[in-house]
Amino acid sequence: MTRIATEQSSKWLDVDPWETIQKDYQPTAIALDHFEHEINVVQQGIAAGEGQRKPVRIVLLAGADLIQTMSTPGVWSQEDLNHILGKYGVFIVERTGTDMDDALATLAPWRHNIWVIQQLIQNDVSSTKIRLFLKRDMSVRYLVPAPVINYINEQGLYQDDGASSSIHEKEKESKGKATLEPTSSG
Repeated sequence: MTRIATEQSSKWLDVDPWETIQKDYQPTAIALDHFEHEINVVQQGIAAGEGQRKPVRIVLLAGADLIQTMSTPGVWSQEDLNHILGKYGVFIVERTGTDMDDALATLAPWRHNIWVIQQLIQNDVSSTKIRLFLKRDMSVRYLVPAPVINYINEQGLYQDDGASSSIHEKEKESKGKATLEPTSSG
């Protein structure tokens, strides 16, 4: 779905399916190692002009809700935290309802490798909320690219057992009725 979302809307984003085609779950540290190897070893970095290539820094991009789990004892191993935050670092996208000071409190040893992307416009859209909306037969129009909605609908994803209506049928039914569409304020 990420590939579908970016293939028509971005010339600089690319999606690597490696993690999704693995037989077993791949820890975040292993996924970051994979990208480091593929980009900086196999591809010898990125084009830097005049036929030159240069290595890039691989960094985890995560929502504040994920980072908060890193501060929760017993969720992440110390070894993984050292590897992810020490070797790679993280850009954290603020999320409504997450106390950043609390989330970062126990991550102080890696503070030099943590960058917070402040949320200038309140936006609490997340994949978790999108899945919840879909399970409740709520519209995600304007929150997810249309080709992704089509794919979800075609595959019958995120529907509760016994859900009889498709996403498109629900959206057609809602025309002319009050719906739970996003407002201009968020």
